[in-house]
Amino acid sequence: MGARDAAHARRILAGLGRAARAYDVPVLGGHTQLGVPAALSVTALGRTRHPVPGGGGRPGHAVRLTADLGGDWRAGHRGRQWDSSTHRRTDELRAMTAAVAVARPAAAKDVSMAGIAGTLGMLAEASGCGAVLDVAAVPRPGGASMGDWLTCFPGFGMLTTDEPGAPRLPAGPAVGAVCGELTTGEGVGLRWPDGVITEAVTGPVTGMGTGMGTA
Repeated sequence: MGARDAAHARRILAGLGRAARAYDVPVLGGHTQLGVPAALSVTALGRTRHPVPGGGGRPGHAVRLTADLGGDWRAGHRGRQWDSSTHRRTDELRAMTAAVAVARPAAAKDVSMAGIAGTLGMLAEASGCGAVLDVAAVPRPGGASMGDWLTCFPGFGMLTTDEPGAPRLPAGPAVGAVCGELTTGEGVGLRWPDGVITEAVTGPVTGMGTGMGTA
């Protein structure tokens, strides 16, 4: 953690503490530097017997988005950060974060700062294929425009791919829907209700190639 002074550091640590209590996970330690621009980097450690790859998708797999649609835009970050987490109970948060391990889809990628479209591009890139997203089928909060929702950072959002008809993620209060498919080629296309497809991601997102990462 970096902070301009001790008071600022205490504010950052207070927020980190609230998050740790909300998810019921310990903070094991860290390093603090004062007199620098504010920065926070957190590494989460865990164990699983069945890791789900971020690059396990194949052309023909159905794409499912599972997201928590509760909450509202974070104050001061409208259109960029959707805050669905601060009002959730610990059991609800843990149900969402455990959902991929329970369902074990072929591939999974948590929606990051790249947004839904960009994160799907990363999953497709790691899987060595492309993707098409059905805009009308994407689960979306009523208080968010489609453009903002496809590009924002949600409180909880998970993209998974699997054979058509695979079961949904048991993610507590989050809702999910099949909203696209993986294809041959590369990039991400947006399919509109009239059937027209526009390119949202024209090629690789990271340049790291196939097989990268896990959910």
